[in-house]
Amino acid sequence: MSENSLQDPQSQAPEEACLNVAVLGGGSFGTALASIAADNGARVRQWLRDPQLAEQINREHRNGRYLPDYVINPAVSASVDMAWVLEDAALVLVAIPSKAFRDVVRQALPWINDRQILLTTTKGIQEDGFKLMSQILEEETGSTHIGVLSGPNLASEVADKQLTATVIASDDPLTRSRVQKALGCDYFRVYASNDRYGVELGGALKNIYAIAAGMAAALGMGENTRSMLMTRALAEMSRFAVELGANPMTFLGLAGVGDLIVTCSSKLSRNYRVGYALGEGRTLQEAVDALGQVAEGVNTVRLVRDKASREGIYMPLAEGLYQVLFEGASPRGMAKMLMLNEQSSDVEFVLSRQAVSQAHQEGDIHG
Repeated sequence: MSENSLQDPQSQAPEEACLNVAVLGGGSFGTALASIAADNGARVRQWLRDPQLAEQINREHRNGRYLPDYVINPAVSASVDMAWVLEDAALVLVAIPSKAFRDVVRQALPWINDRQILLTTTKGIQEDGFKLMSQILEEETGSTHIGVLSGPNLASEVADKQLTATVIASDDPLTRSRVQKALGCDYFRVYASNDRYGVELGGALKNIYAIAAGMAAALGMGENTRSMLMTRALAEMSRFAVELGANPMTFLGLAGVGDLIVTCSSKLSRNYRVGYALGEGRTLQEAVDALGQVAEGVNTVRLVRDKASREGIYMPLAEGLYQVLFEGASPRGMAKMLMLNEQSSDVEFVLSRQAVSQAHQEGDIHG
């Protein structure tokens, strides 16, 4: 695979082949990315499970299930034939919900090779072993060209070509640069990071706090409360991620605070909508059924809460959400409980929680 195969198509010589891109998944974000790659001159093939949806994309250039008003670039061809979709693909985007992610990657394995760039866009965690999607890609393929795409990327706004930024995170410089060339355009800006674990973990963790933000909105809480919630959520996210080996500076970027802001502020966020329904008094099942799509944050709450308990990581927001989602606690009662938590440090990487606790203890002694 040559460097020139990923250059701007307008600068290629006529005899040079365009970039071949495969997108695994027929959801909203995968569909939007497929069209962006095609806009950039790539030959794009998209794999879907549903033959009727694939036929609609090919015939009408629309994904009526997830992006009904979005006109897909006609150069995108959809199919249920995995071998055909992956044929000669130089870049493979895996946009599959976390529960089915490993199964689909295994289905694709016969047509995956060590020269391909493999990119996950899924913001979720596998329960068995607490594995992120890029770790699953690495385990299943053994590839050294693995990347993560994450950031404040509401698919409907990407489809509307509103100015959006994302992060490509990889240890591999070649993966970073080629994804930037393949997907970057005048409205979709692709920034680079080498903290793959931190970027991917940020994308999964923020879904938890979007549920909390939706609940707070439904309960009529004010702007001060929402600001506090997002800020403490960022502290909790970074505390958890750094304990597991991420770089704390990653959470000052698009995949940290950027993604957290959009998913906690927008009614387009699936996790926010689940939280809002819970705040209105619906059961978890009613909230999920009303959504009609996968809300990765619901499962992530349980996985992160359990992991934090095992590792001894202080996660009061995750614990409170777990009580609401799975133990029947009321959203309003959970909010009151959180207000009774200790008043500790603001930014732990400036002043540690331990230092604040010690000062309180000494103050009690001398008081």
